[in-house]
Amino acid sequence: MKKVYFDNAATTILRKEVIYTMTNVLKTEYGNPSSTHSYGRSSKSLIETCRKDIANWLKVDAAEIIFTSGGTEADNLILQSAVCDLKVERIISSRIEHHAVLHTLEKLQSTYGISVIFVEINSQGEIDLDHLEALLKESNVKTLVSLMHINNEIGAILPLEKVATLCKQHNALFHSDTVQSVGHFPLDFSTIPIDFAVASAHKFHGPKGVGFAFIRKSSRLQPLIIGGAQERGLRAGTEAVYAIAGMTEALKWAYQNLEKEREYIIGLKNYFIDQLTQKIPSVIFNGASRDPEKTTYNILNFQLPLSPQKALMLLFQLDLKGIACSQGSACQSGSNQGSHVIAALNPTSNTDYPSLRFSFSVFNTKDEIDYAIETLQELVQS
Repeated sequence: MKKVYFDNAATTILRKEVIYTMTNVLKTEYGNPSSTHSYGRSSKSLIETCRKDIANWLKVDAAEIIFTSGGTEADNLILQSAVCDLKVERIISSRIEHHAVLHTLEKLQSTYGISVIFVEINSQGEIDLDHLEALLKESNVKTLVSLMHINNEIGAILPLEKVATLCKQHNALFHSDTVQSVGHFPLDFSTIPIDFAVASAHKFHGPKGVGFAFIRKSSRLQPLIIGGAQERGLRAGTEAVYAIAGMTEALKWAYQNLEKEREYIIGLKNYFIDQLTQKIPSVIFNGASRDPEKTTYNILNFQLPLSPQKALMLLFQLDLKGIACSQGSACQSGSNQGSHVIAALNPTSNTDYPSLRFSFSVFNTKDEIDYAIETLQELVQS
């Protein structure tokens, strides 16, 4: 059976260079980074070199990079400490954020009674900047804005610098889940007045279980995980040296080859759109997913004209054909709770059509796309 992988927004294939780096570190850097002997100092030195490299790519101070287990932990650290330690009383977010943010906000609201307000979005997943500004103006309580840079389901792009500047003008803190943009877009936090950002290595061909938080030095955040002085006291626990090294290697390759790989992936996405619209003319694209100016180059989200009965088995049928992708639907029937993102784009829509997210990487090919399109056409016509 042919097997093709189009779920790169969920996780990516490890680059061979990353595997080599990680296995080499596992063999040679086994000292505890907190130990004072030479083995420990060597591991610590490697970690600090990685920290400096990542900081250089983001144009920030190395002390502002805190290693975590991934984006979810980093989001939790930032949001929970903002409320508990910085005394944030109000958080402005959107209904299309990742659950790492939305579920944390629900917990903070129920536990601490903070105000959570959702900024309006349009049917393309774009934030209403006028509404955001009005929300920032309407209260003087300490406020944090939490809006993701790249939406993980429909690929909508937030105007990061505009939002950051707006927050700065109104003395609000700004946190952005940048999991889908680190390693895919050049980010210069020396010019973008953002306070907090996060990353997960497995989104840019690095290992799972490691990521980092960017925390502006002036923020005064406190740790979520306690028990040790690691990561400048902001994240207790012995660092995963090999994983941090693998993440740094992956990010190095991502940024060294950014333009070349982006051009290649854009070509794949455009080819997929072209073939899909030719073979299944009734396809519906979610949000601005097919618009290269408004969405990221590696995510495509669309609805297929299938009956509810066929929709229930869609991912299963694709998996039987060896095709890996993700599904989301506004339908809430049965055990399928659907996608909260698709539901939020058009809350009055009652469509039962299933949505699919295909996300591409440099390791995909046009032959794989041809196979996927052929399979989708067969499922729609059967």
